[in-house]
Amino acid sequence: MAIDRWLLQQHQFGKHPPTLRFYTWSPVAISLGYNQHKYPLEWQYFTWQGTKIDLVHRPTGGRAVLHQGDLTYSVVTSGLPASRIQAYTEISEFLITGWRSLGVDLHYGEVGKGYIDNNNCFATSTSADLVLDNGCKFIGSAQLRKGDFILQHGSMGLSRDHNLFTQVFGMEPKSGIQLPQHLTIEKIANALTKAAQDCFTMQIDCKPLSPEEWKQIMHGVENRN
Repeated sequence: MAIDRWLLQQHQFGKHPPTLRFYTWSPVAISLGYNQHKYPLEWQYFTWQGTKIDLVHRPTGGRAVLHQGDLTYSVVTSGLPASRIQAYTEISEFLITGWRSLGVDLHYGEVGKGYIDNNNCFATSTSADLVLDNGCKFIGSAQLRKGDFILQHGSMGLSRDHNLFTQVFGMEPKSGIQLPQHLTIEKIANALTKAAQDCFTMQIDCKPLSPEEWKQIMHGVENRN
């Protein structure tokens, strides 16, 4: 979350170009939406395979997401329409195109009842989310907007542990899809990266964060604490 926040700030200051990032979580974590201040107290004590599950607040909105067996994408950009829904649509097109190339059709969700009152992001859908043909939510996304600058990131449910999901949210995850074993995270990220290049008409260069950039990010974490 600190990296996403830093990338947005750097883009605001004109020090960093638009960025596409993919990542997984270790240890397993539950991320809370920026305005989600209430959640079950027992979440603070849950463990997964002997390791405590982290609780972290996202800089974006939405409800809680269990980050286990998922892949997170992050987009930092600017110059999109002022309409929140239009901005979601323009960014999310690369997700639809990329997953279609992998044989998975996705569609925009519709606002479900009780979204605000539900702790679980994947229990209901909004027009910012992407769902499968059977209506099950596959990608839940959220945004942070600072004027003309946008951070949008979201979770793609790939191989959730049903027992852990049920323990956290008190309900079983809705039946989604069984991805082929050969479809690795690397192949998914490559397909989505190619789709982003095509959809945004841009060249994407893969670069790791430098030691100095890591230093700046960690300095920001220390200041927030």
